[in-house]
Amino acid sequence: MDFTHFDENGNAWMVDVSEKNDTWREATACGDIIMSEECFKKVKAGQMKKGDVLGVARIAGIMGAKKTSDLIPLCHNLSLTGLEIRFEMMEQEHAIRAFCKARTRGKTGVEMEALTGVQIALLTVYDMCKAVDKRMVMTNVHLLHKTGGKSGDFHA
Repeated sequence: MDFTHFDENGNAWMVDVSEKNDTWREATACGDIIMSEECFKKVKAGQMKKGDVLGVARIAGIMGAKKTSDLIPLCHNLSLTGLEIRFEMMEQEHAIRAFCKARTRGKTGVEMEALTGVQIALLTVYDMCKAVDKRMVMTNVHLLHKTGGKSGDFHA
C-alpha cells in the first residue's frame, strides 16, 4: 500500500495538490454525546447555568472546522464555502447527536473539517455540561458521506 503522506525515505510530508483540478467537495460527519437524564433534560430545556449549550456548541464546531489545518498535521488549509452544524436530541438514549457538513471548491476534500467540527461541537457540549455530569461519553464519531475528488463518492 502506498502512503501519500510519506516520501520514499519514510519522512512525513504534506501532499502537493497543486496539479489537481478544483472540484466541488462536500462531507458530512456525525457523533454522539451520551449523558445523564438530568443533564439531557437541562440541555433540552435551556436550563444549563452556562447558557445556550447547543448554540455555543454550534459556533464552536464551525470555528473548530475552520481551524482543522492548525490542529491536524499535514492537512491543507482550505477555503471553506459552507459549514453547518446541527443537533438531534435522542430522547431514549439521553444523547445528543451532532452533525457537521463542510463544503468547498478546491483540490482536496473536506472530510477532516467535517470530523473536526463534530468533535469540537461535542467537546463544547461536554465543557458546558460537566458541572452536572462528568460521566458524559462522546462516541460513534464517523464520516457519513463525502462527494467529489478523485476517489469519488462515499456513503457509510
